[in-house]
This record gives sequence, structure tokens and C-alpha cells, in this order.
Amino acid sequence: MHQSLGLVSLVVRDYDEALAFFVGTLGFRLVEDTLVPEQSKRWVVVSPPGATESQLLLARASTPEQESHIGVQTGGRVFLFLYTDDFWRDYESYRAKGVVFVREPKEHPYGTVAVFLDLYGNMWDLLQPTQSHLRLRNAGA
Repeated sequence: MHQSLGLVSLVVRDYDEALAFFVGTLGFRLVEDTLVPEQSKRWVVVSPPGATESQLLLARASTPEQESHIGVQTGGRVFLFLYTDDFWRDYESYRAKGVVFVREPKEHPYGTVAVFLDLYGNMWDLLQPTQSHLRLRNAGA
């Protein structure tokens, strides 16, 4: 049996501002942007560069309750973990583009990590895992 998470939904305020950040600033690839007229929304999917399975659905909030969760989908914990093959390349690129890091880079047994905020305030780990951590992670696949 093989299963995977195909999409993770991120509640956003506006499709275009979210695309400007995820595609324009972080360098994600636009996978799909389709109008769903009967629901007055768009189906907007982005993916980190080089990713084959992980995709992010940018879902515009449509109710006041959903709006209240923009930026706090996980109650202040790190929400998503963006793995990279070159931590310092991406860290310096993001900083140069104005991405705010709330925890500076640190070396851990599992890899090099720093925490940044997306445009809504959700916390993300930028993480370059060690080879041993990758082997452990892939052993369960």
C-alpha cells in the first residue's frame, strides 16, 4: 500500500497576495489556478521547487470564523516544515527578499534549521536535514 498527503490547505486572506508571496518570494511553482465560478472561489495550488508529492492549497477564507484563523492555524506552533537541499542558499535568498526569521539558524543533530513567518504570520521551519535523518525518514517509506 502507498499513501501520501496530496494537499495541505492553508487559509489565506487573498489569492493574489498569497501567490505573490509563495511564488514570487519563496519561489514555489504554481501548479494550478482554476476559477470555480459556482462557488465564487479559485482552486489555487502551489508546490516547493523540485517537490513531487507535496502541494499547498491556498484556500481563501470565506467566513468570519475562517478569517479568524488566518495566520494561527496551529495555535502559534510551527505549521509547516520546508525541507531544502541547501539551507544557506535559501536562508540568504529569503532574507534578501524580506522574509522574517523569528528563530536564527541553528545546528541540531537532525539538521540545520531556522524558523520564518509567512505573510500571514504562520511559522515555518526551513530545514536542511542531515543525511542520517533523511535515511531514517526514508526507511519508513
